[in-house]
Amino acid sequence: MTTVPVAASTAPGARQMWARLRGLLLVAALVLLAAAVMALLRSDEQHGSLDPRSADPDGSRAAAELLTQRGVDLRVATRLDDALSAGGPDTTLLVTDPDLLTDRQRTRLRDERDTTGGRLVLLDAGPAATRALAPGVRAEATRAPVIPLQPSCDLAAAQRAGSTDLGGRLYTASADGSHLCYRSDGAATLVRTDSPANGETVLLGSGDLLHNERLDEQGNASLALQLLGSRSHLIWYLPSSGDPTATGAHDDDGSASFFDLIPSGWLWATLQLPLAAVLAAIWRARRLGPLVTERLPAVVHASESTEGRARLYRTTNARAQAAAVLREASRFRLAPLVGVPASQAHDPGILLPAVSTRLSSPGPASPANPPDPSELLFGRAPADDAALVLLADQLDALEREVRTS
Repeated sequence: MTTVPVAASTAPGARQMWARLRGLLLVAALVLLAAAVMALLRSDEQHGSLDPRSADPDGSRAAAELLTQRGVDLRVATRLDDALSAGGPDTTLLVTDPDLLTDRQRTRLRDERDTTGGRLVLLDAGPAATRALAPGVRAEATRAPVIPLQPSCDLAAAQRAGSTDLGGRLYTASADGSHLCYRSDGAATLVRTDSPANGETVLLGSGDLLHNERLDEQGNASLALQLLGSRSHLIWYLPSSGDPTATGAHDDDGSASFFDLIPSGWLWATLQLPLAAVLAAIWRARRLGPLVTERLPAVVHASESTEGRARLYRTTNARAQAAAVLREASRFRLAPLVGVPASQAHDPGILLPAVSTRLSSPGPASPANPPDPSELLFGRAPADDAALVLLADQLDALEREVRTS
């Protein structure tokens, strides 16, 4: 009885599949876990520093609740259009980060303030924002630590608040009627100046006094309530780079174009694609080392190749092609001997006169005495094999005579 062998299955079993996939499954699980943790962390009310909705130590919910309890109508704005739409003489506009505003936004904010009046409060405004929004005030390059400072001025709000945690950006002012308070190293960390339309501008070198963790220290709460709660409306403006007005992309009707709705991250990624393509091309085109010579399995001599090609010509009776090859090779070798460029070697009007000057007077046609060069180099195809052999001999004789002349 003959036993037929059964082919063993090469398909991987469940154990092998698990061994192969468990690494990928572990990585996927870690990614999902990290995404869940980040979502949980972002799902609470952590909005960032100086945000009136944030209960973090550097948030400002405590100050916002105190202002609301005193009857101040507080609104949070993250777009310049929203911040300016509610402006008026009975409104305080607080800008938490003026340095994020573009030149276009600062111009709009200044023009609106000059028209409607009200109070403008700037926190830690740099030189560019100070020049645009508070003419006559100069922001110094140096900064001071945030420590309790005395008012050292006659501003009523500062006198009532007393010692306050201030510092950060330092300011000097040359405008008449300016109040420079809470000085550090001779410069002020609080400046109050008049603005058009019976408005005023207040610059604070630091917004730390509005933080939840500092509001109950020194006179921070008192100064915050006086600066932000003296008018019935308060716009708490949190500038952001995603504001469409930051790019000046609005049309005349206030709408944004399609490209303005694309996040900036996608635009940067698009610019990185050509660079990645170039790097990939360089990586794939790199040499992995010096060239290595490889021994051929068989060595074919040049004479064998010539003989094989000749047999093919003979088998197909391709005497015309063979004669054309012989004549072309002779013209190519004769050209440098008679001073003709290689590019003009196959031009009879140039090659034949040059060859004729190197030949002796013609005699009877023979291998030793070739016929006219024009017939030999540009003539008709041979009629039979003997004529083809004679043509080869006569071409050799012609080259020999030209070379020895």
